[in-house]
Amino acid sequence: MSDIKTPDVDNIDVAYVANLARLRLTDAEIETFQVQLNRIVDYITKIRELDLSGIEPTSHAISVQNVFREDEVKPGLDRGKALENAPASVNGQFKVPRIIE
Repeated sequence: MSDIKTPDVDNIDVAYVANLARLRLTDAEIETFQVQLNRIVDYITKIRELDLSGIEPTSHAISVQNVFREDEVKPGLDRGKALENAPASVNGQFKVPRIIE
């Protein structure tokens, strides 16, 4: 058994939680979600019965690593070419409409 203390969640009321979250659910949705939530709670109960004392917690089921590359300086887009399709430009910069008064 795990030493982690968890609250008793055997009777989570979907309608009550939906009300707290300001969600409007139909009776059919409440019934569907209640069945789904009960299945999830049952599964967690089964997991609690396992002896997981020698298993380290993980955030991923498989090893995840970033693939890094060296930063290389490459030529960027020429300013004139970038501004060719702009509807308006001023002093070599894009001109955009004012949005703050």
